[in-house]
Order: sequence, then C-alpha cells, then structure tokens
Amino acid sequence: MSVLWNHLIDCQNKIIEIFDNNAEEYQEDGLEEFNKEGSGWTNRTWKNDSVRRCHIDVVDARDSRGLWMMHVTVMPQLHNDAPIYGFDVIAGKNKMTGAFHDFSPSSGGEEHPMMLGYAESVRDFIPSKKRELPEWAQNIFSQNMLAAGNVKTEDEAVEIINIAVNNLFAYFDEVPIFNNSVDEEKTKTAHNYYAYNQRQNPHTPKTMKSLGLPEEDVDTFCRDMLFPDIE
Repeated sequence: MSVLWNHLIDCQNKIIEIFDNNAEEYQEDGLEEFNKEGSGWTNRTWKNDSVRRCHIDVVDARDSRGLWMMHVTVMPQLHNDAPIYGFDVIAGKNKMTGAFHDFSPSSGGEEHPMMLGYAESVRDFIPSKKRELPEWAQNIFSQNMLAAGNVKTEDEAVEIINIAVNNLFAYFDEVPIFNNSVDEEKTKTAHNYYAYNQRQNPHTPKTMKSLGLPEEDVDTFCRDMLFPDIE
C-alpha cells in the first residue's frame, strides 16, 4: 500500500468529518448520477447557514489506473462575503502530480480578513516545483495560491495536506462572522465568475477521462455539476 495514498485517504476522511461536524449533508439534484457505488466515484454535498455548498469529489482509480483524485470546494452563502475554499489533488502511488489550495476572493475581495489569514498560513510553504497558472486560473485564484507539482517527498505532501485541513477548520470557525455582510447580487456575480473560469480548465475533464470514467458522464459532470451557475 502506498504511504502517500494512506495520507490522502486519511485527508479525505478528515474533510468529510469536518463537513459532518459543521454542516448538514443534502442530496443535490442531479449529483446522485455521479455518486456511483462500486465505481470509485464519490460526490457528496453539505450546507449550513454560512455556506451554501460544501462539495467533495473523489475518483479512486488506484487499482485500475494507479491514480487518485480529490476535489474540494466550499462556497459561502450569498449573504456572506467570505472567500471560496478550494483544495485539489491528483496523485499516483509515489507522488502528487498536482496539488492546489486557495482561499479565492469572492465579493469580499482580496483584502477580506479570511484572505489575509490564508496568506499567513501559506507564507512559509515553498513547493519543490511550483506550478504555473494559466489565464483562467489567474482570473480567480489569489496571489498566494498554493500550487505544487511533482511532489515526491512524504514531508512535502503531508505539509500540503496539513495546511489544507487546518485551513478548513479555520474556515468554518471564521465564516459565520461574515453572515449578512454583503448584497447577495454582488456575491452571486462573484460566484458565477469563479464557476465560469473553473469550467475553462481543460485539464479537469481530460484527467477524469484518463481515470477511466465514461466520457459522456465526465462532460456532463464538468459542464453542469462541478461548478454550477447560480440562476
């Protein structure tokens, strides 16, 4: 068994525990099609008074393709100007091909107190290989985004995991402070802009298809369910 995968499965379980302890799980319309028992594809969502959508998406293709992928997003309620939490990992048996973590600005902007706290949390982390961000990513992610590639050492992988998990604890502690802090239309615009740019990422569907998921399912999921617009 891979030491790295053990750390990542523990991370997945810890994130689910944090969601369970801080929010209520709900069944999002249409998402059940992409939460298939026995397929290795998991999609679950939670919400509370401060966050409208906590989403974890895991594709466990360790046995079939030697790869494991996780995507986590927390979107605040529209009346809350807190940033958007994100954590993404794709990993083989012995290295993280990519790891990305950010508090991305929403209607509260780059100077939001939670953004400043996030910047402090990653200040001392220096990736062994920094991933360069394309234009769609630069449009929405913070200047302090953690973007690491080719993570080969256990120490670096564990540091990334610990930063992301500790920041998720901090996120839930702090986000209620900012309830009823902003006009909902302003947050709606910010969230839809974030979702639009995320959908420009060509690597997400390509990676999911490489993990053995049906092409039509992946196209529908990435278009409609991974980052849905707010109508």
